Amino acid sequence: MPRASNSTAKELDSAATGAQQATGQETGGVGARIKALRTARRVSLRQLADMTGTTASFISQLERNLCGANTGTLLKIAAALDLGINDLFEDASRPLHKVLKSADRPVLPVGVHGRKMLLSRRPIRQFEVYAGHFEAGGSTGDEAYVHSGEHEMFVVLKGMVELTLGDERHLMREGDSVEYATTVPHRTVNVGTTPAEVLWIIAPPTAGALELDQYKPGNRSQPGE
Repeated sequence: MPRASNSTAKELDSAATGAQQATGQETGGVGARIKALRTARRVSLRQLADMTGTTASFISQLERNLCGANTGTLLKIAAALDLGINDLFEDASRPLHKVLKSADRPVLPVGVHGRKMLLSRRPIRQFEVYAGHFEAGGSTGDEAYVHSGEHEMFVVLKGMVELTLGDERHLMREGDSVEYATTVPHRTVNVGTTPAEVLWIIAPPTAGALELDQYKPGNRSQPGE
C-alpha cells in the first residue's frame, strides 16, 4: 500500500482534529463510524483486517475506541471500504437532516438523452437512491446492464417507459413500480412523447467511491432543462 502524501496526511489530521472537537468524547467518533460503514457494506471484522493487513482484534478495539490508528491504517481502512478518507469522519455540528435541493443533486449523463441523479448522501450506508430523467426516445443505453448487489426497486414518477428485465418487457406508466435482482439484465427506454422521470432504489448499496465521484453537483446545465 503506497504511503500517504503530505497533503493527504494533513487533510486526515485536520479531519481527525475536527472530529475529536465535535464529539468531545471517546464514545462514537471515528470508531463507531468505521463500524457503521463496515456493517453497512456487510464486511466482517476478519475481512476488513485481511484487507488492511491488521487483525480482527485490532479492528474490534478501534471500533470501540479502545485504541487509535495512524494515518496509514486509516487510509487503508477507507480504501478497503471503497470510501474517501473524509467519509470516516463526521462533524457532529452539522444538521442531522440536511435537505438536498433539487438544483444541487449530483448528476451524471447516462445512456441516450438521459441523466441520472444521486439522491442519497455520501457515505451511502443501507441503500442508495437515484432519480432518472429521459427525454422522449431516451434510454439507459443500447444494451441491458447488470451490477453487483442484491435488490432493486424501479418506480415511474412521470411519463411512460418500457423496462426490459431479462427476456421480459414491461410497459410502465406514472406510479407503476417493480422489484428485481440487480443481476437481471435491465434497460429503460422512454417510449412516450414527453420527458419521463424514474426512481431507482438499491439495497444494499452497489456503487463504490470511484463511481460516485463521477456525479457532479447541480443539474441545471444538463440537457433537457
